[in-house]
Amino acid sequence: MSASESAMRGEVGRPAVLIVDDEPDLLELLSLTLRRMNLRTRTAHDIGTAQRLIRGEPFELCLTDMRLPDGDGLDLVAWIQQNRADLPVAVITAHGSVEAAVRALKLGAFDFVSKPLDLGILRKLIDNAIRLGAGPPPAPVPDSGRPRLIGHSAPMGQLRELIARVARSEAPVHISGESGTGKELVARLIHESGARRDREFVAVNCGAIPTELMESEFFGHRRGSFTGAVADKKGLVQAAEGGTLFLDEVADLPLHMQVKLLRVVQEKTVRPVGESSEEKVDVRILSATHKSLTELVALGQFREDLFYRINVIELHVPSLRERPEDIPDIAQAVLARLGRRVNGPTPRIAEDALEMLAGYAFPGNVRELENVLERALTLCFGGLISAEHIKLRTGVRPQPPAATPLQHAAPGALGDHLEGIERGAILQALAKTRYNKTAAAKLLGMSFRALRYRIKKLGIE
Repeated sequence: MSASESAMRGEVGRPAVLIVDDEPDLLELLSLTLRRMNLRTRTAHDIGTAQRLIRGEPFELCLTDMRLPDGDGLDLVAWIQQNRADLPVAVITAHGSVEAAVRALKLGAFDFVSKPLDLGILRKLIDNAIRLGAGPPPAPVPDSGRPRLIGHSAPMGQLRELIARVARSEAPVHISGESGTGKELVARLIHESGARRDREFVAVNCGAIPTELMESEFFGHRRGSFTGAVADKKGLVQAAEGGTLFLDEVADLPLHMQVKLLRVVQEKTVRPVGESSEEKVDVRILSATHKSLTELVALGQFREDLFYRINVIELHVPSLRERPEDIPDIAQAVLARLGRRVNGPTPRIAEDALEMLAGYAFPGNVRELENVLERALTLCFGGLISAEHIKLRTGVRPQPPAATPLQHAAPGALGDHLEGIERGAILQALAKTRYNKTAAAKLLGMSFRALRYRIKKLGIE
C-alpha cells in the first residue's frame, strides 16, 4: 500500500469541515486547529468554490469569514439554508461586530466566533456542531412521566417544527406566551433536542432573586468580596457552562443587571463579584416572559440593545384558548399522571365535564387546567369526573390580545361586546353550513364539543 493510499484510508470516517476564507494565515491556523481535533478540512477562498464543494462533498460544518472576494459571508449562510439546511454554518466576525453576528444568526447560522480567534471558544463551537450532526437526540420513553408537549392542533404542530429548527442553532431564543402555557417546557425541549443536550440546563426565575443578591447569584463572588462572602461561590451562569441558561421572566431584571447580562451575551464573559478580571463562559441563552418586551422597551424599562440580543429568534407558545381541541388530550395526560402519583388506575373524565372545560377561557392556561382537574379528582367518587365536579372561576370570558398602555375599554361593555361577536360568528357559521354543527365547528376552527357548549351557553338554541 502506498503512502498516499494509507493517508486516504486514514481520512475515512473522520468528520469533515469546510473553511471559507481568503486569508492564508487564518486558513493555516484553522486547518491546523481542526486537524489536531482529528477532523478533516477542505478550504475555499470564495463563495463560488464553497458552493461547488458543498454540492459535491459531505461536510459536518462550514466555517466562513464574513468578507470574501466574491460576496458576503451572509450570502453563503443564506445559500446553505436554502440548499443544505442540515449543514451547520458558523461565521467569523470582526471584533465588536455584534450586529453582523446577529444578522447571521437570524439567517440561520449555527453560531459565530469573533476575531482575534479564541481557540478555546472555537474548539467548543466545533465540538457542539459535530455533536449536533452525530445523530438525532434519543426519543423520549413512552409514559416516562416526563413533561412533554401535548396536543395535535395546528398551533402545536407549528411550535414543534420551530423547536426542531431552533434546536439546530446556538442563537439566543426568546419564548413569549401567557403564564401557564409551558414556556419552561419549551426551553427544556430546545435544550434536549440540541447539541448541548448532554450538558447542564440551568433555569433561573429572574423575579424570584432579591435585587441586592442578583449579581452574586448570577456571576458568583470571591471570598471576602462583601460581608458574608466566606468562600468563593460559582454563579448560575458558570453552573451552566457548556449547556443552557434559561432566564425565566427576564423582563423582571433591573436595568443594572440588564447591562451585565448584555456583556454575557455579546462577549461571552462574566466577572464574579470581587474579581478584577473576566472569565470566558460558554452557555446558550434562552429567555422567556409573559410580558411584552416591545412595550417595556418603548417605556424605557428594558434595554433595547439587550432586547435585540436575546430576541434573535422568537417562539410564541399558544394559549389554551387558542387550541381548545387539545384539552381532551391534555386532560387525559394530567389524569394519568395523577393516577401514577397514588399508584392507582387512571381516573376517567365524562363527556359533560369535557364540554365544560372546552367552553372555558382558561386565563391560567395549562397550569390552571391541571389545578382544576386535581381539585375535581378529590371531589369525585370511583375515579370518574363529571361536570358537577368541575369548579371553574365565574365571569371568565375569552380575552382579546393584551392591550397596550394606550388602549382603554370598560370591562363590562367589553365582555358584552365579545359575547355579541361570538354569537354572531356562530350563527353565521351555522347558516353557511345549513345548521350542520359538525361542519360549523370545523369552519370556526373549534371542536364539536366546544361548539355545542358555546351554543348552549349563549342560549342560541
